[in-house]
Amino acid sequence: MTPQPSTITKPNLDTHVRPLQESELPAADHIMRLAFGTFLCLPEPTSFMGDASYVHTRWKANPDAAFAAEVNGKLVGTNFASNWGSVGFFGPLTVHPEYWDQGAAKLLMEPIMESFAKWGIKHAGLFTFAQSAKHVNLYQKFGFWPRFLTAIMFKPVEQAKDKLQSSKFSDVPEGEQGSTLLACRQLTDTIYEGLDVTGEIQSVAVQGLGDTVLLWEDAKLVGLAVCHSGPGTEAGSDTCYIKFGAVRSGANAGQDFKGLLKACEKMAAEKGLQKIVAGVNTGRQEAYQHLLNSGFRTEFQGVAMERPNEPGYNRAGIYLIDDWR
Repeated sequence: MTPQPSTITKPNLDTHVRPLQESELPAADHIMRLAFGTFLCLPEPTSFMGDASYVHTRWKANPDAAFAAEVNGKLVGTNFASNWGSVGFFGPLTVHPEYWDQGAAKLLMEPIMESFAKWGIKHAGLFTFAQSAKHVNLYQKFGFWPRFLTAIMFKPVEQAKDKLQSSKFSDVPEGEQGSTLLACRQLTDTIYEGLDVTGEIQSVAVQGLGDTVLLWEDAKLVGLAVCHSGPGTEAGSDTCYIKFGAVRSGANAGQDFKGLLKACEKMAAEKGLQKIVAGVNTGRQEAYQHLLNSGFRTEFQGVAMERPNEPGYNRAGIYLIDDWR
């Protein structure tokens, strides 16, 4: 998503796009908060996201997919690409408010599209502000089209009473992690061919961002949820953020999804967290309804834009949590 309100278009500056450097992460984080906070008219713009963060975690996940825009040697914006196998998404795309409407956002899209082509992405997407015609227009220029709304939902953590066949990736012995990751890839492949979030699982583990919940039935993996928790992650203090969660497609998907939500809540309760946050595209109508029935309520919503103009895995019968922010 890209915070850029509509203003009078200014002449393009001499903007250069290049890889984002680790030494620039504090400045990039400041720009991200300032840009979103300004767009959302927060009294203190840089308070956006509190102690949660996108910039540091996404750069560390894949430095080669993090891009910077500079004007006369000054960092003015950034963008990040994410590789989920055959699926890709990008963001946050942010530009310093002083440089809005001067071409930086469009330039920051170019290396993203190049990355998607290099990775062989079959379906790409993004989350943006549904009310902003300007955002929609920008991304349509790159072949993305608005489809269903994506709801960002939350619920207070409650103690799980059910006995669940669940575990955490952090408990998997090192010698068994490879086979566990393979099982995760095989599960997501039943949802959309080539969908692979094992990079997210490993990034969470290596960076210490949270944990991945694994749901089993008779020693078979039927669900997984990649969760961030705590300050400096994409969740923030006292929060469990399900960045990606899904269950194996099939007749038992609805019941397994219910179990996965309970397993996430169990882990959150064990960590002493207060809130669970999960995003779901309303095109996945059964998953959306399950979240509502489980006590989740929408905090805010945006629109998913997709390339090509097809549903991908945002369709009925798919029990999956993500939001492409």
